[in-house]
Amino acid sequence: MDNEILFSERQRFKQWWVWMIIIGINALFLFGVYKQVINGQQFGDKPMSETGLLLTAGLTALITLLFVSFRLDTIIKRDGIYVRFFPFHLSFKKYAWNTISKSFVRQYAAISEYGGWGIRFNLFGNGKAYNVSGNKGLQLEFNTNEKLLIGTCKPAELTQTLNTLGQLKQ
Repeated sequence: MDNEILFSERQRFKQWWVWMIIIGINALFLFGVYKQVINGQQFGDKPMSETGLLLTAGLTALITLLFVSFRLDTIIKRDGIYVRFFPFHLSFKKYAWNTISKSFVRQYAAISEYGGWGIRFNLFGNGKAYNVSGNKGLQLEFNTNEKLLIGTCKPAELTQTLNTLGQLKQ
């Protein structure tokens, strides 16, 4: 019964402007490789070596693949909350209900409260945050006075799940 999943959410970075920047950088380097390495024409006023251009294009492609793999998984079961920010967490981190003094969904400001999106550590005294988009999150406060915010795109469903479990604690 403890293994039954009552709430599940998978989020990915989906801000259009971030993807436009990433695609633009990749396109620029791929064009440079095409022009300089394949066509033999100088790319730019002060071109880098073909090896440097190929390495840089490869590195930007690898960073893009890493960015594509980012995802925030949240699962709620009867025994606690499980969170994984892949690829930084290969397995889920479990937060048992008996370690949590407060758990509720709230609106937050990613930039002013946490300095942006991603994995954020103790910025501005607000505790840790795992978020990829939006402005709603599950606020956890632990018996140790530590805080964790987990971003969500399903605030109503998450609130309902906490309420059903008797774990909606403000």
